[in-house]
Parts: sequence; structure tokens; C-alpha cells
Amino acid sequence: MNASVAIQVLPKVEGNAETCRVVDAVIAYIQSFHLPMTVTPFETVIEGDYDVLMEIVKGCPKVCVEAGAPGMLGYVKINYAPEGVMTIDEKVGKYQ
Repeated sequence: MNASVAIQVLPKVEGNAETCRVVDAVIAYIQSFHLPMTVTPFETVIEGDYDVLMEIVKGCPKVCVEAGAPGMLGYVKINYAPEGVMTIDEKVGKYQ
């Protein structure tokens, strides 16, 4: 694992229920890659190969639109090092 990303998706929809529905579609899309991940109230963190993670990031806006959102805002944080990065568990496992 040489990268981790944190993705925050903010679909341009009305109401909490619709926001949750679209975000749930994005989370299901991310889960389909079967990578280590953690969902938090503000973002989803995924670990894996940099190129695969960038494929996931690229697909998130499309999933939002396919789920019915006319658009979205997204924020991405990238942690990359060819020799490897700390895992989610190494970073926060002691708090779980």
C-alpha cells in the first residue's frame, strides 16, 4: 500500500435524506473495490495502490450524478509515498 486518500462528497441536492441517499451510493461504489476503508461523518478514508485510489476518486462525481444529483463538490486529501504509508489502524487504532 503506497497511498491513502480521504474523500468528502457533497452532492448538490435538497434535504438530509437525499444527501444521505447519494452519499450512500458513493460509499457503495467505494466498497465495491474491496479496499481497507473507514467511513466517518465527514469523509471516507481508503487505503491502497495510488493508481487504483485515483480511479476511485475520478469515479465519485460520476456516481453522484448517476444517483440523481445535478452536481457535487468534492474534497480529496492524498497521502502518497512509494515505499508505503501508515495504515488507518496505525494512525487511529488505539482510539477504536
